[in-house]
Amino acid sequence: MRTGTMTVAITILTAASFAAPSLAADDESVKKDLFAVITLQGLSCGEVVRVITQGENDHLATCRDGNRYHVFLNAEGRVVVEKK
Repeated sequence: MRTGTMTVAITILTAASFAAPSLAADDESVKKDLFAVITLQGLSCGEVVRVITQGENDHLATCRDGNRYHVFLNAEGRVVVEKK
């Protein structure tokens, strides 16, 4: 992945991690941000319909098409998207 794209992905994921999951507007923002990160990784999603925040910069995203992804920052600070 190009450095510029990685920077955008990290920025989006970081912003998503600071959103309060209890507020509906923020929840929608997190879903959109995670969708952008998943799409930037070249993975299929369609739309993120559910997010489970496991910790800081650590999310499980469920997509409308049934795909599930674990989106997190690794020890080096890189965005990682793992299909579940």
